[in-house]
Amino acid sequence: MRSLAITFAAVLAAGSANAKTLTVAAGADAQERVQTALLDAKPGDVVALGAGRFEFTDGLSLDIDGVTVKGAGPGDTVLSFAGQKGAGEGLLITSDKVTVRDFTMQDTKGDGIKSKGADQISFLNLTVEWTGGPKETNGAYGVYPVSSTNVLIDKVTVRGASDAGIYVGQSKNIIVKNSTAEFNVAGIEIENSMNADVFDNVATHNTGGILVFDLPNLPQMGGHSTRLFRNKVVNNDTPNFAPKGNIVANVPMGTGVMLMANKNVHVFDNDIDGNGSAAVILVSYSQKFDDKTYNPLPRDIVVRNNRLGRNAWAPAFPGGSVLAKALGGSMPPVIWDGVTTYPGSEPVRVRLADGPVVNLNLPRPGAMMEANPKVSATLGDVAIEEPKPVVLPAEQAKLAP
Repeated sequence: MRSLAITFAAVLAAGSANAKTLTVAAGADAQERVQTALLDAKPGDVVALGAGRFEFTDGLSLDIDGVTVKGAGPGDTVLSFAGQKGAGEGLLITSDKVTVRDFTMQDTKGDGIKSKGADQISFLNLTVEWTGGPKETNGAYGVYPVSSTNVLIDKVTVRGASDAGIYVGQSKNIIVKNSTAEFNVAGIEIENSMNADVFDNVATHNTGGILVFDLPNLPQMGGHSTRLFRNKVVNNDTPNFAPKGNIVANVPMGTGVMLMANKNVHVFDNDIDGNGSAAVILVSYSQKFDDKTYNPLPRDIVVRNNRLGRNAWAPAFPGGSVLAKALGGSMPPVIWDGVTTYPGSEPVRVRLADGPVVNLNLPRPGAMMEANPKVSATLGDVAIEEPKPVVLPAEQAKLAP
């Protein structure tokens, strides 16, 4: 294994020594000229997309290690997929040590930029958007690393995704920072992933601001160890426009942070304000599943030292208005479904130090009609160890703009 790693590093080093820039100007035949450059690139090369508008009729793909795809800047280099005939992503990356940066991507029929099975994948200073505003027919994800490791997302803006603007799925060792997600169903979503730091971002005017989920029957299970900090999760007020059947179609409008069936998630030092349903919701997965390895309960959750403004004045989740009335006319900003038992589950621990907090005391996931709500200033005082900071490979960390 070590010899393979050395060989791979040597190939990249040799490629870098002979690296060249493949420049592609805007204009006619952009589809063929850009895809040809991506096919011809060697490790260490830069595919430089000039200023102007590029029109595409199909998606693009890259499977060469160590390549940088770079524009002249968001708004200066614009990749338009309004004429895309297929339903795939705008750009699919299946190679390692790739950086995409400094351009705008618009109106893909499917996802915006997707990496699959990539190591050291970096998305820097990008905009991905659907220019017609929130629509069910928009692509699902804006920036979408899946089954990837050492993921860096920095200074990325996504608007209009019908699932999640910035979505990291089934991946490991992740940093999402300095980014903006707005007018998506979910702003930022970390799903079935391990070791993620999400910080210094803005999630606003989405249906839900930041989601951390774990779902059954996926190749990577047991998501854990996520830190959400120094984010602004504000004014998430867009009606849910996800296609029916999508899991995020169940996210209530006005959700700030939603944690579902994940483990060891710490939410701290965030500004959470203007979210009509809740500032923070902890919920169990309530749909039917047949995955015997799956734990549907959120465990080892810490919510502390956040600045909670006005939240939870118009709860849009099922039974929310009835619960609010029973609690005197309004919901507390932090909501936990209170499910603590599931066959084979380890003990459920929470430390909810920001409040007031309502524990719905549900006997099982989704049993809202059997809620026995109890409100307290805080809930749980057990010490739960915070995940260690995510550290990316040194060469990747140097890429940040």
